[in-house]
Amino acid sequence: MKRPKITLITEGTTDVFVFQKKVYDKGPGEKDTDPFYNPSMEQNRDLSIVVNQWLLHSSQKHLHFLDGLAASGIRGIRFAHELEGDFEVTINDYNQQAFCLMKKNVSYHTFPNVTVSNKSLNVLLSEQKYDYIDIDPFGSPVSFVDSAMRSIRNNGVIACTATDTACLCGVYPSVCLRRYGAWPFHSFVMHEIGLRILLGFLSREAAKYDKGIMPILSYSSDHFFRIYVKIRKGKRFADESMQRCCMMPPQHILFPLCNNKAPVGPLWMHHLHDLVALKQIRTILFTKELNTKHHIWKLLSLFEEEAEAPPFFYTTDDVASFLKTSPPKIEDIFQHLKQQGFLVTPSQFGSTSFKTNASFEDVKEAFKYEMR
Repeated sequence: MKRPKITLITEGTTDVFVFQKKVYDKGPGEKDTDPFYNPSMEQNRDLSIVVNQWLLHSSQKHLHFLDGLAASGIRGIRFAHELEGDFEVTINDYNQQAFCLMKKNVSYHTFPNVTVSNKSLNVLLSEQKYDYIDIDPFGSPVSFVDSAMRSIRNNGVIACTATDTACLCGVYPSVCLRRYGAWPFHSFVMHEIGLRILLGFLSREAAKYDKGIMPILSYSSDHFFRIYVKIRKGKRFADESMQRCCMMPPQHILFPLCNNKAPVGPLWMHHLHDLVALKQIRTILFTKELNTKHHIWKLLSLFEEEAEAPPFFYTTDDVASFLKTSPPKIEDIFQHLKQQGFLVTPSQFGSTSFKTNASFEDVKEAFKYEMR
């Protein structure tokens, strides 16, 4: 079969050779034997540049980064070219075509601090310790997380992507139970539940090795979940994480909107982001030349707003539908709840979504008041 031609592209400030089969406007692309470049994931890679620069700034020591499922190697190559500090990068992929392409990219740049590997990721993780591990598979990351938890150094960061969103969002609940050991819930809050199932899974995997997780930032896109978690070694951190991972009972305040009658989870029920880290990361964003900088700035601003909000969100459409009325303007709901002394923030899960510490009764009263 004829192989696609290799193309030299520029992403960020880095030139990279890629197999370019087609241009994906959105979505994860299609699984293939060749390591094709997906330009729609540029923002994902740009954000990893900023997070790793933050990690270098906050660590003040030599760090070892691993791009474990690297394909063309673009993420790891960009680390080597665009990050500033004392670090080395290992770029790995089990696919032979990917390995050849990665070697071509490393030779083109002649980076002294980059190692190219052609191994099973789980084998590589059993051989070496890392300060940052990036797991970005086509599908579920579950088969790599246990090895990553054993390999990661104390205060290191694991970045994890899951593209099996249908499973995590409750379309295939038995698959979610089998993979993640959790019951999902297909509803208007399914993306946040899916994200919290993924975090809960990482928390339980870390606890097996007396480690705990601290989410730096966590987000849901149209076709994937992406989380960055700091791993802290010690029984105290493991116990603390496990206390933040629990089942959500059917009488939860959101469930009158969803008509759910069964428990959901176990879920990560603490914050999705670390506010202090987000502020530092957003400051670092100014120093980087990134095509998606404007979008990342807005994304980080939104994360900062929702960072200390309680779990789960409402939408004006769903509350209005429950009350059998037309939805008011979300700005009016914000103003009313804030005047009543409640915390209320926008949410990453939709333009009409919001988070608040107000009770469901208070939210209903706000809607009824604004619809008078």
